[in-house]
Amino acid sequence: MRAAERAYATVRDGILHGKYDAGSRLTEQDLARTAGVSRTPIREALRRLHAEGLVQFEPNHGAVVSFFGIEDAEEIFELRAALEPISAGRAAERATPDAIAELRSLAEQQIAESTRRTGDYLMRVGQLNDRFHRLVQAAARSARLEKTLAGLIEAPLILRTFVRYTPSELIRSADQHLELVQAFEARDPNWAQAIMRAHILTGRATYLRGRSSASAK
Repeated sequence: MRAAERAYATVRDGILHGKYDAGSRLTEQDLARTAGVSRTPIREALRRLHAEGLVQFEPNHGAVVSFFGIEDAEEIFELRAALEPISAGRAAERATPDAIAELRSLAEQQIAESTRRTGDYLMRVGQLNDRFHRLVQAAARSARLEKTLAGLIEAPLILRTFVRYTPSELIRSADQHLELVQAFEARDPNWAQAIMRAHILTGRATYLRGRSSASAK
């Protein structure tokens, strides 16, 4: 892997999986040491992450991990609820058999992780969820839509939503992925759109419930 790609993957994964919290300062020296690269590819990685909305550049502080407040969360879920069903509908019509088979595998793995709940299962569930949604975007074969959705489905708050799920909610979320696969297998865009919208709105309700509970404490 090229140094620039390794730097980007290292920093991005650290943000998405909670190693670097919202508001944390990202120093080129520390990141370069962690990724095993020089500072030049780290600068390139930070620029890419800034373009995706995961990093902000602040005067006198440099690069910091973006903070997602309640209004940001509302907007992200609203946009996802509008755009991801379109992508799911297109995927139902355009996905290759291999892509659908891979989506089924991811959904089944997520069900297994959500049921067993062993070790760092929440991190694995988050990773499987991320891969599933990104693959749906790719399967839709719409470059504009995929580019628009990239920053939305990879926002750190999406991964951290799983911390707030009850065991039954985790399984329901994974089951919704499996039902999406069934809609793809049936080549039914209307079914796919309906399930994806319900899936996003369920995630929104869970996230906002968790924020309300935290504010009440």
